Amino acid sequence: MIETDVTKMLGIKYPILGAPMGPFYTTKLTIAVSEAGGCGVLSHTNLFGKSSYKELIKNMLEVIEYTDKPFGFNIRTARMQPEAPLLCRLIPRIILKHPKLRDQVVYAITSAGTPRMLQSSKNFQKLKKQTNIKNFHVAPAPWLARKCVDAKVDGLVVTGIEGGGHQSYEKIGLMVLLQKIKQDYPDMPTVACGSIANGIGLASCLAAGAGAVALGTRFIASKDSEFHDKYKGIIPPATCTDTTFVTGYLAPIRLWKNKYTASHDLVQTKEQKIAKEEAMTIEDLIEDQKHYEEIYYGHVEDGATPIGQGCGVIDSVESVKEIMDDMVSVAEKHLKKAYSFIK
Repeated sequence: MIETDVTKMLGIKYPILGAPMGPFYTTKLTIAVSEAGGCGVLSHTNLFGKSSYKELIKNMLEVIEYTDKPFGFNIRTARMQPEAPLLCRLIPRIILKHPKLRDQVVYAITSAGTPRMLQSSKNFQKLKKQTNIKNFHVAPAPWLARKCVDAKVDGLVVTGIEGGGHQSYEKIGLMVLLQKIKQDYPDMPTVACGSIANGIGLASCLAAGAGAVALGTRFIASKDSEFHDKYKGIIPPATCTDTTFVTGYLAPIRLWKNKYTASHDLVQTKEQKIAKEEAMTIEDLIEDQKHYEEIYYGHVEDGATPIGQGCGVIDSVESVKEIMDDMVSVAEKHLKKAYSFIK
């Protein structure tokens, strides 16, 4: 058994969390991760023209119907997410009113924007006083980690450039970033994220000071996730070089190389991204968003298909329980071996 500050804080057995993977649905995956002893995380979903607010409530209610274990949810506080302030105000109020949600929702991860939005919500502060919920914010760069600490978040999700999905303009690798943040904030609870795909990766992050890891690509390639089998199927044969960067909806994004990425460019700075957004029409935004829906139909060539470099480490599609049990078992062996080096 591996016990850390994060496992104790969230009341979970394993130091493994689901990575937020919006705008995609991760409800079934959340249930499976929590049931297996980790902390499943509901994504900030807004596909198919649906309301993020209504979908998050619906997904939360589905989770508590199938598990009594702890879980969390993600809100992307980006400028391109106009519904984010509403979610930060109303979701805590919904949780407060529902006894099972009060007991089970222990983790609120904010990302892609300001760490202050949820913290400044009066409803969230009220929720924090009455429950054990903790707010972690994604920090892909040292300057943002400082903002998170100043905003008084409960923990950091340190995300390296190796990971799939939206990334930062700084392009910092996970191990460099984790070293820097643990050097600057040694007592801050920290979750490592970015192409961690087996027990060796888990052991490495724990040894470097993280209290847990968050898995994205590894959990996509699981029998329990709701992603299309064709999406899952491209991961085991993929190599570490089968991903690339293009301009995403919110920022640079790491995707599987396909027809979609071949036709998209890459902005290098936040200023370039803002200028590009200002030049886009509503129709342009809707059209680009549709490519993220393509993977639900198995259109992995034409769709925006997030995958991290860890795909090169994954060679099978297994159940979430099998993935997590194996990761922890292998991590324990490596941590014990590392400890034996100390004389």
